[in-house]
Amino acid sequence: MKLRVVVADDERPARTFLVSQLREFEDVAVVGEAATGAEAVALIERVGPDLALLDLQMPELDGLAVVGLLRRVRMPLVAFVTAYDEYAVRAFEMNAVDYLLKPVELPRLRQTINRAVERLERAEMRADDAERIRAAATEIARSPGTLLRRIPVRKRDDIILVPVEQIVSIVANGELLDIMTRGSERFTITYRLKDLEARLDPAEFVRLSRGTIVSVAAIRRVTPVPGGTYLLTLENGQEHQVSRQRARILRDQLLRL
Repeated sequence: MKLRVVVADDERPARTFLVSQLREFEDVAVVGEAATGAEAVALIERVGPDLALLDLQMPELDGLAVVGLLRRVRMPLVAFVTAYDEYAVRAFEMNAVDYLLKPVELPRLRQTINRAVERLERAEMRADDAERIRAAATEIARSPGTLLRRIPVRKRDDIILVPVEQIVSIVANGELLDIMTRGSERFTITYRLKDLEARLDPAEFVRLSRGTIVSVAAIRRVTPVPGGTYLLTLENGQEHQVSRQRARILRDQLLRL
């Protein structure tokens, strides 16, 4: 059986070149191409490939975001295609996830195909591979200079890009995060709060407790409460308690002239 592969890259020449290389291999079948991250998510969930080759630097919805949005049961093996620096390379190696540096060379691509085939033959490793892929994506997402300007979320089968300036609060709910916007829309994503916090501008968002981050611009009232903490009221009427540990940080950040 042939290895079923999809390719996602917003640059047509790069995508065409990679597809042409894949077609050199008799044991590979290219089952789809995507020019955007949103197209990649829909394509992967529709055709169920064995391997997805994802460009790391697609606009709006990059390869990392694609991984985060895929339903777990539809997660293929993933190799990221990147012109990134050594930090990315080290993180992928550490998490046992393959990567291809641009320009992609045929022998190196052959190695990736071989690795994918070997993993597929050991079916019991698929769940572990999915977790390694997500771990690698999170590790790279936390690298310097990758502050989020939009957060991709799912709404049924659609992908919505929520501008961070529209977010009022982010509250942990078990393994999920509930995002509330200024338009009173609520979205849920699968992400760790500390990892998302690392990708938000600290001048625009403040952490109130172990499970809550709010927009500084959305704070309308700060009410002292017994115990040396505060109750914050946001522009949409939401109220959030500040933990004792975070109260001092809040005073230093927000309550001094």
